[in-house]
Amino acid sequence: MKTRIEYDSIGNMKVPVDAYYGIQTLRANNNFKITNKTIHPLFIVSLAQIKKAAAITNRDSYTLEVNIANAIIYACDEIIAGKFHNQFIVDPIQGGAGTSANMNANEVIANRAIEILGGVKGNYSIVHPNDHVNMAQSTNDVFPSAGKLTVLKMLPKAILELQRLYQATKLKAIEFDSVIKMGRTQLQDAVPIRLGQSFNAYASMIKRDIDRLIKVKDEMLTLNMGATAIGTSVNASTDYLNNIIKNLQIVTGVNVVQSEDLIDATQNLDGFVTISGTLKSCAVNLSKMANDLRLLSSGPKTGLGEINLPAKQNGSSIMPGKINPVIPEVVSQVAYNIIGNDFTITMAAEAGQLELNAFEPVLFYNLFESIETLQNATMTFIDNCISGITANKERCEELVNNSIGLVTALCPHIGYKKASELAKEALSTGRPIKEIITSKRILTPEQLKEVLNPFTMTEVDRTSDVKINKHAI
Repeated sequence: MKTRIEYDSIGNMKVPVDAYYGIQTLRANNNFKITNKTIHPLFIVSLAQIKKAAAITNRDSYTLEVNIANAIIYACDEIIAGKFHNQFIVDPIQGGAGTSANMNANEVIANRAIEILGGVKGNYSIVHPNDHVNMAQSTNDVFPSAGKLTVLKMLPKAILELQRLYQATKLKAIEFDSVIKMGRTQLQDAVPIRLGQSFNAYASMIKRDIDRLIKVKDEMLTLNMGATAIGTSVNASTDYLNNIIKNLQIVTGVNVVQSEDLIDATQNLDGFVTISGTLKSCAVNLSKMANDLRLLSSGPKTGLGEINLPAKQNGSSIMPGKINPVIPEVVSQVAYNIIGNDFTITMAAEAGQLELNAFEPVLFYNLFESIETLQNATMTFIDNCISGITANKERCEELVNNSIGLVTALCPHIGYKKASELAKEALSTGRPIKEIITSKRILTPEQLKEVLNPFTMTEVDRTSDVKINKHAI
């Protein structure tokens, strides 16, 4: 393999002659073989957008030669379009507070700009990674700003899938509105509920998650670009400081703003913790729904069996015909991972010291994974599970009719004590509640039909100050 020699403050190294990255990237690649992955493609784009905006700002401030600035801008445009991403070789989890990722971008952009200007890669006298590409910047404002831009790129796709899930559960709420099932508290019979009401509750839950994510997304709009090393804007001109955000808005199409306190924005990462916490809340809700669906579909012959989940794959290598709820299972597993990621993100943000937090790399690695896996899990949840759920209406009715939970509706008519005695008798004898009431002539058949009408029991009278069942009025 042909190589070129590059130098830094530590010494020199042989770099592949065709590589657009340079010595600092290569050192990082050797030092940080952690995940066997590279930084997220959208993060690469975000870095290139920042470098482009910086080049425009420095050019217009007359601190960067026009031909060098334009070559940098052209190189950035190519990276934004998806080219040269294979030259970003550093591991996403890295020491140095993200310096390796920033220098990877600086070196790739510099070497491509050198080519554009007719030079040979590695001839940094033409375009220098630090002096030109990184002009008026520091890893400490570039890296967190790129992280926020990446989150802003990723969240809309996750939100879109959640909106699809909301619609899917609302459709099921309508479809199952006439299906009466037994409601359960603490896994014990409670009172009847319509299956459609259960799915409408899922929809309400998801709607809250969507609203939270839309609101919290604004946390990512405030950047510390112009802060440079610790927030004091050292090495940044006044023109650069006043115009970098405006140019970044143009480059990204996002209405980002500059933090009013650049020192605070450089050392504190609570905005990312807020985002992660919201993702965790959503993950908790999705897993709760997945657990419900597994319970409701359990059996199918020896469990609740009130709903059917779409059969997606064989469930066992030894038990023929067994079909497992694999989609709800994977949704819960994604949720567990997101919850774990949230803890890592929390600790990474807490571990910041004085003027800088050095642990953004692992924070971003976990945050990007949380957003992406939430999006993907929601997508498969909709397409491979929710949309294909069917109800076992007869099974639901059978369980309602055989449940002692119906006695709750009798309390306003015969009192709690008498209703409790009937429930106890039904449990000990196995006789249905309706049969016992009829045989004891506690209520007339007409009264019984009205009082124990499951549809009436699942409706709420909203005209009264006290919410009670219509049949109790």
